[in-house]
Amino acid sequence: MQFFSPAQCVGYVAFVLGTAAFSQKNDRRLKILNGAQSLVYAVHFMLLGNLAASASSTTSGVRNFIALKTRSPYVAALIIVLNVALGFTFAKSGLGWLPVFASCGGTIAVLTMRGVPMRLLLLVCTLLWLVNNILSGSIGGTLLECVIATANSSTIFRLLRSQSNASLGDPECSSTLLK
Repeated sequence: MQFFSPAQCVGYVAFVLGTAAFSQKNDRRLKILNGAQSLVYAVHFMLLGNLAASASSTTSGVRNFIALKTRSPYVAALIIVLNVALGFTFAKSGLGWLPVFASCGGTIAVLTMRGVPMRLLLLVCTLLWLVNNILSGSIGGTLLECVIATANSSTIFRLLRSQSNASLGDPECSSTLLK
């Protein structure tokens, strides 16, 4: 494996953009940087010869920019249909469908869900991308998905803990918890 091949260097750029995206508190900046990261990822996977991942990354990038304007389930359905069609075009094996499923799940999460359920689905999608990246030989992508999985898991834990603490402080919720 060449650590500084053009494909890997593009992957490192995606890693930097993705890390910057997930450190944003502002949702708009998160979506913009995540969209840019996905488009750079598309070039990275094309250079690695993983056309299914490249197509799914392109779809994810476009989806993130669309998510700046809408949260429509109809738009989500359209993007999923496009992604599956691209999967039939480019996925040459069962493993080729990993990024397609990840992108479809991400579309459902980003355009139709919120809070812990959204983050749990995104965590599953991250793990699918992680397996894809390991199998593709993507160094930057593997590192990025590990960082995202860790950050997302931490956020899920913090959200659940704060919900639990809020429930314990509410007399009505406390009596429900004791039943």
